[in-house]
Amino acid sequence: MKLKLHSYMLLPGTQLLHRPLRCIRAVGRQPSCSLMNLRELVSALNDFASLSLAESWDNVGLLVEPSPPHTVNTLFLTNDLTEEVMEEAVQKKADLILSYHPPIFTPLKRITWKTWKERLVVRALEHRIGIYSPHTAYDAIPHGVNNWLTKGLGACTSVPLHPSTAPSYPAEGTHRVEFCTDNTEHLDTVLSKIKDIQEISCLTTLPARVEGEEQTRVSLNCSQKALLEVVALLSQNSLLYHKTEILLLQKPPLPHTGMGRLCTLSEPVSLSDIIERIKSHLKLPYIRLAVGMGKTLESPVKKAALCAGSGSSVLKGMEADLYLTGEMSHHDILDAVANGISVILCEHSNTERGFLLELRDMLAIHLQNKINIIVSEKDRDPLQVA
Repeated sequence: MKLKLHSYMLLPGTQLLHRPLRCIRAVGRQPSCSLMNLRELVSALNDFASLSLAESWDNVGLLVEPSPPHTVNTLFLTNDLTEEVMEEAVQKKADLILSYHPPIFTPLKRITWKTWKERLVVRALEHRIGIYSPHTAYDAIPHGVNNWLTKGLGACTSVPLHPSTAPSYPAEGTHRVEFCTDNTEHLDTVLSKIKDIQEISCLTTLPARVEGEEQTRVSLNCSQKALLEVVALLSQNSLLYHKTEILLLQKPPLPHTGMGRLCTLSEPVSLSDIIERIKSHLKLPYIRLAVGMGKTLESPVKKAALCAGSGSSVLKGMEADLYLTGEMSHHDILDAVANGISVILCEHSNTERGFLLELRDMLAIHLQNKINIIVSEKDRDPLQVA
């Protein structure tokens, strides 16, 4: 490529500033030269998939943070952050690694060179690379890992096996207690005692008309533990107690969001055809198969329950013709087979890794192409057939 140079006349008093050129755009290529502040990027990633959707046992979010200010030009995607993958990220000058599986899961008591996970943290900080992990938040979202896995079955509709609920609705507490009274003096005494109870929230009093009489309506939210104390207090006045209503507060399910998927195929397909579809989707030469009792390779599959990764706890007890996941315990496989359910196992990360290419494209749109996003070439499942 030839560059055409031009000469320019400088106005009096102006100076040439010598600064390093970060990016030259060649004709036909438009690599991103933009930067994002790490905090801004993390906020955008949390908007893409709320961390509140992750399982309670999980360790998600920003796990390693270089000292601020830290800007990100290159986001590096991987399913597992191994030492080989970390070296790749260093060579490709990544500023933030998005590792689907959290490399820090159990607490680290020290950061030394002794264990491989400690070394990951050392290497990340030495090279000013942040580490972010979404894990089960990506399992739950409608545009996440499990949704991608359903595409291996062919045309189908799907619903979550375990729906997620709205994280911030309704207000605090598990129960709402409401009662009315026309005795102002007695009410002040009751309210004073209620305020001394722990785990009470949203305590309100409003004027109300009950059977033509002016009264005061009290409403409060409380935990299960506090509910017992509130009821014990109100039961000391039988008239007040008999006017008390207790409501169980349930958070509404989020549409198309949650763990696992129950898929209904548009048309029944033989088990052997489903196997070929899955192998093609996951780009695998083989899978592991347990055929359900009374079934054959020609038996039709109409409903399939699936879960990326390790699916035993999510799939257990679900009615379906087929379970699809990465790995299951031996005894859970025996239970499924005894119930006439066939099981396809593809190894843990093989049911997740292919999602990264789709994720790259979705994040490019979500982040408005402000940064470079690349997928690891070294990331792979640790198991192979020998």
